[in-house]
Amino acid sequence: MPEADFSRIRTLPVTARPNKVGVEQFAAPPPAGGGDRTFSAFLKSLPQVLQAEAFLTLVDAVVSAVQRRKSVVWMLGGHVVKTGLAPLLVDLARRGAITHLAANGSAAIHDYEMARWGGTSEDVEAGLADGSFGMAEETGRDMNRALRRGMEAGWGMGEALARDLDARSDLAYPELSLLLQAYRLGVPFTVHPAVGAEIIHQHPAADGAAIGDTGHRDFRRLAGALPGLDAGGVVLNVGSAVIMPEVFLKALTVARNLHGGHPREFTTCDLDMQRHYRPRVNVVERPTRSSGGRGFQITGHHELLIPLLAWAIVERLDTGW
Repeated sequence: MPEADFSRIRTLPVTARPNKVGVEQFAAPPPAGGGDRTFSAFLKSLPQVLQAEAFLTLVDAVVSAVQRRKSVVWMLGGHVVKTGLAPLLVDLARRGAITHLAANGSAAIHDYEMARWGGTSEDVEAGLADGSFGMAEETGRDMNRALRRGMEAGWGMGEALARDLDARSDLAYPELSLLLQAYRLGVPFTVHPAVGAEIIHQHPAADGAAIGDTGHRDFRRLAGALPGLDAGGVVLNVGSAVIMPEVFLKALTVARNLHGGHPREFTTCDLDMQRHYRPRVNVVERPTRSSGGRGFQITGHHELLIPLLAWAIVERLDTGW
């Protein structure tokens, strides 16, 4: 049986070999004594490799977009609200680091319940056993009534829900509502339902016409917002594995159809605790590969990753580090 003749193998000096990692990219430990231990110093200390490098590049992209008045679109899944991150996102919206919020139906429901009653997220398994899951009277009744008013008034789903909250004087935590605070700040908040996937669709007050009318209007509004991404904007998909990546892809093709192939040359990032197929191809890859953009996928739990990102954006905006 023949054997490979290792004596004929050609080698090269290690100094002649290109390296992907060098010492200049290594992390720095906290300084001893009275050294600089500020948040800016922490960010500068991160290793310039892989997810840390992608994270810092994303921070730079968002800050650049804010400074150049480009769109920064945040797309949300329900767990972003359930993990208590609304105060951070409201603050970013005030600072111009969010110009458009787009969410699936579950995010809107959790936000609405938190604003009204200060609690959300039921025990699905326990409720499913006796058929009580998703049957909260007030949530289904009042949100569906708001959508009916929205259809009659020509509002989108997000605007209809925000106006409903804004008109109430008995909200438990109005300051924690993304829907309400975005409305008061003038930041568009569009909601993108999947019929049958949200608990308010199983309520006796559910109106398919109102859900479809307000939901489709918000789809048109999202498509109308995307041209602002051109040449420097940012899209972040946070915690939506299917709905928002699919909605974004269709809204993007509408925008490009209407605007001569634009927007182009923007940054996208998917942030989630797991890596999923749809966010990768519909947010990170397809929208950017042939249009001069760039896409990232940063993996981590929302309750850790989003505070880190929000603080980094604010630190960079305020200090420039």
